[in-house]
Amino acid sequence: MIDLRLAVPALAAWVGAAAAIALSHGWWFAIALWAGAIAAAALAVVLGTRVARAASAAPARRWAATAAAACVAAAAAALVATSAAAAMPGRHPDAVGELAHHMVTVRAEATSLPQVAAGSATRDAGTRFTATVRSVAAGSAHESVSMPVLVFVPKGTTVSIGDAIEVKGTLTLLPSSSETAALVYASALPRVVGSPPAFLRAANAIRSRFSTQAAKLPGDGGALLPGLAIGDVHGLPASLSADMKQASLTHLTAVSGANCAVVVSLVGAAAGAIGLGRGGRAVASLTALLGFVVLVTPQPSVLRAAVMATVVVIGGWGGRGARAVPALSLAVVGLLAVDPWLAVDYGFALSVLATGALLLLAPPLAARLGVWMPARVAAVLAVPIAAQVACQPVLLMLNPTVPVYGVLANLAAEPAAPIATVLGLLSCLVLPFWGAAGSFLAHLAWLPSAWIAEVARVAAALPGSGMAWLGGVVGLVLMLVVTVAIVLVVVRPVTRSARVARVVALISSAAVVAWSLAGVVGAQVAEAASRPTDWSIAACDIGQGDALVIASRGIHALVDTGPDPARLTTCLDALGVHRIDLLVLTHYDLDHVGGTAAVVGKVGMALVGPETDVRGERLDDQLAKGGASVHHAQTGDRGRLGAMSWRVLWPDSDPKGMEPGNEQSVTVLFSGSGLNTLFLGDLDERAQDALLATGRVPQVDVVKVAHHGSRDQSEALYQHLHARVGLISCGAGNDYGHPTSTALGILARSGTAVMRTDVEGMLMVAADGSGGLRTWTARHGSPAQLARPG
Repeated sequence: MIDLRLAVPALAAWVGAAAAIALSHGWWFAIALWAGAIAAAALAVVLGTRVARAASAAPARRWAATAAAACVAAAAAALVATSAAAAMPGRHPDAVGELAHHMVTVRAEATSLPQVAAGSATRDAGTRFTATVRSVAAGSAHESVSMPVLVFVPKGTTVSIGDAIEVKGTLTLLPSSSETAALVYASALPRVVGSPPAFLRAANAIRSRFSTQAAKLPGDGGALLPGLAIGDVHGLPASLSADMKQASLTHLTAVSGANCAVVVSLVGAAAGAIGLGRGGRAVASLTALLGFVVLVTPQPSVLRAAVMATVVVIGGWGGRGARAVPALSLAVVGLLAVDPWLAVDYGFALSVLATGALLLLAPPLAARLGVWMPARVAAVLAVPIAAQVACQPVLLMLNPTVPVYGVLANLAAEPAAPIATVLGLLSCLVLPFWGAAGSFLAHLAWLPSAWIAEVARVAAALPGSGMAWLGGVVGLVLMLVVTVAIVLVVVRPVTRSARVARVVALISSAAVVAWSLAGVVGAQVAEAASRPTDWSIAACDIGQGDALVIASRGIHALVDTGPDPARLTTCLDALGVHRIDLLVLTHYDLDHVGGTAAVVGKVGMALVGPETDVRGERLDDQLAKGGASVHHAQTGDRGRLGAMSWRVLWPDSDPKGMEPGNEQSVTVLFSGSGLNTLFLGDLDERAQDALLATGRVPQVDVVKVAHHGSRDQSEALYQHLHARVGLISCGAGNDYGHPTSTALGILARSGTAVMRTDVEGMLMVAADGSGGLRTWTARHGSPAQLARPG
């Protein structure tokens, strides 16, 4: 019999934490919950007394038990609400709010390695890491805080976990309900002002050596191995990361219960082999578990798994049988009490849901499947299906698609995962002491790692790999209905009412799926029917990146290709564009060139920016082999596109210290068909000012806002352009905060109306023939949505 008594307090704690961090006056909420817990406890005592005195006390006993359960649930919620209220002043101090968007100096401790920011081809192109800010200073003002932040830093940044750093830049506060308190945009390289403790230095050295060894292994297998072994994904290529998500395999790089179970089991067995008793085995296992958490860093999924494993080990030490569901419930309550903001962390939610599904849903599902297939096959199938069913509502909030091949991909990849994990972890631990043996183990681990990477690549490339689903609250509710229906079908009905519920669940879930699919298809048909055919400029909705199409008399140009060939192909097909007469690659960051494979063999002429590394040369070679005439863009290059003319305004022949990449983005002006449109690539403020100083820039009707609406903009340039429309191409929910309040403010003061792909989907602009503009968007964006920073 599964013990679910602690599951209700865990759920109450989660709801209480989510509510408390969203409230500005959390103490009142916590006090109200404590009052409710005390009232429920008093009621339980009164009813318990009545039970002791009454001859027939069954009803009173049930009410007493209910009151006691309500007391425990309210107390759990009150505990996490109190923790949230106590942490709020340090996490969101009012004094720091007054310094937002001003130049500040922050002192912080790095809590993750620098990682390639989404949409960048190299670490130098865009780097971020997480940190805990301890103080914020501006002038004479100084505030002590405890703020988890995401730091965006210039190229060349190298920091280690635990480093004390000083960063100068601007700080943008996020809502109190966000798992990250603020974003810090560094204006210069961070300065390391203190070293981490000795145990963190040792862990950093072990991780670094293993990552270096894995980097020597070929292909995707080497890139993926650190993630499988120790959860280190800072070097994972963006394209492989995207394919892992598409194939529902991301959980394999999130260290969780399986990894902790391996550590505890191996160490416990070794301790037993040398004659240690129950207590010695428990101490050895917990010590090893602590070291493992330090090595892989305390990510939310790691913390959940480690605390749950600790509860199980301590229970075994005390001679009590391990019960997984109570251990999971205690882990949830304990972690939320320490950090209530885990309640809104997607990684924590997915870890808890997946674990709960394996404990509660997988066994009955295996039993039901066992009627139709061998028991072992049923057990293997039940695990990924249960996890997918439980996690899909949360995954839907991240991406409104349902992975069609997720279960199959997991079936193919799962057998290789523990082999890669164990061999990789052993390699990581052995390398510092015996390099040859560690290298040998890494090579052995490479084979299952490469297999998993190939499974992800193949699954993501299969046609129809993602089934579109309705987004927003409606889509979430519909998915919850389907999830509940599946659970009711899996769990065998016992009573008549349960059987009726099962039939209702089957019918309702079938109706929901049909309605959702019809809604998605209907919306796509309606969008295609309403889309104008005489557009001149179209900004593709390709996520965090740029891909803009210019059309004139059946001739087409494409400025950048976005991060993903599949998304670019979808956009071009929707527009009916099958030939690119002019391709402009402004620079070689992945969010601007990652989708180029979709147009290789379809390009007539390609204008490319300065190459930053060998990958740029390879991309140019691919275009040339596909029949394109490839030219490095220079100021003054010009040509025709149907009824339009185009002219390159930047980069200057004398770059004046401007570095390849963002600062030398190819900047093109298209004129004709009643429109002047300027495409600014990813120019930063310094480059924009230099461009303005050349005197080449005219006033325009439309401007493609630089760098997805980052804060690094020149107000003087936008005031000079005085564009009527500003196109911002950025991804919904991007972790840069694009577009920023700085960019939106500049556009507003310049009299430029904003159109955004993250809010409105595909964007189209054309001249109306009488001096005005006609615009079209795939989705409606309210003025409030368009004015809200990302």
